[in-house]
Amino acid sequence: MWRVVAFVVLALSAWAQEPHPILALGSAAPNFELPGVDGATHKLADYSSGAVLVVVFTCNHCPIAQMYERRITELAAEYKDRGVAVVAIQPNDPTAIRIDELDSSDISDSLEEMKIRARYKHLTYPYLYDGETQAVTEAYGPQATPHVFVFDRDRRLRYEGHFDNSYRLELVKTHEARDAIDALLAHREVAVKHTGVFGCSTKWKEKQASRLEALRKIESQQVQLDMASAADLKALRANPTGKTLLVSFWATWCGSCIHEFPDFEDTFRMYGVRDLELVTVAANMPDEKNTVLRVLEKMHATSRNLLFASDDTAALQSAFDPGWESAVPYTVLIAPDGKILYQKQGSVDMLELRRSILANLPSDYDGFNKYWLGQ
Repeated sequence: MWRVVAFVVLALSAWAQEPHPILALGSAAPNFELPGVDGATHKLADYSSGAVLVVVFTCNHCPIAQMYERRITELAAEYKDRGVAVVAIQPNDPTAIRIDELDSSDISDSLEEMKIRARYKHLTYPYLYDGETQAVTEAYGPQATPHVFVFDRDRRLRYEGHFDNSYRLELVKTHEARDAIDALLAHREVAVKHTGVFGCSTKWKEKQASRLEALRKIESQQVQLDMASAADLKALRANPTGKTLLVSFWATWCGSCIHEFPDFEDTFRMYGVRDLELVTVAANMPDEKNTVLRVLEKMHATSRNLLFASDDTAALQSAFDPGWESAVPYTVLIAPDGKILYQKQGSVDMLELRRSILANLPSDYDGFNKYWLGQ
């Protein structure tokens, strides 16, 4: 079973020795001047007039952060007319994120990908990017996503920690971030000033070496190519893997297939830890095996790779899918019970495919699946 996420609960004392300390309570809000998904540059001074400033460090790829997108949106809307400004900052360096750390996302954490997420989830709050230099992230010291910082009218830090006590809505019992905002609006002392945060750890630049090492391991794996008979393809359609199965039919002479092939391999590397199996099937003739293998090696295709074992392509196509009479590319996503989850003749919309995968992969909390179903 997929582990929900490798999240940590962080206590302030435990991080006293860390190289990226959390901004101390009572400190002035560090300045920022960062690009947003709206195309504008946002500065701390732009939010100087409100009674309270809330800065939330969050991101695209973390499933815990995803669970808080709606809550951040609601917070910003509910408190807007009460003089509360809410700003979200993406702190991660995308080049420090291993591809298998994207096992719960359709995209990574670059600014362009943040724009995609903002459109997809209709995010209305300012969503800023600090992955280039991480200078602002260094100044605030968020330990995980999400991590909330609440500043008073004088822009002094009065609360930092988690948004509330649980990413699962049905288990939320305390609302420390909201309580801090309400206290400041009422000119009261904030009762709880710090809480531990939970979510995915901040991806600092020093993790770039880990990402590169992971890529080297992938690229060092031996690429294999096996022949597939009609019986093999019929069995493949029934999905004997016990996993969610993604099947990609392609050919070396198909330009669109070659173009999208790396995206299929990336998708497999993203979700392979979550019981996704990828099988590529080349529709080339059997005597073209060496050419097919060269392409697979160039693509570092660590998936299971098959090649038509007969030049009777119509019979092989029919063995997998009697209704398939068109050319490649042809893509099918199959549930462990054999149900078709996604099917496309022609080039795929990779984001649409990944979201379908994420909506259907087993997870410990159905809220993660519902997120990708738009619920």
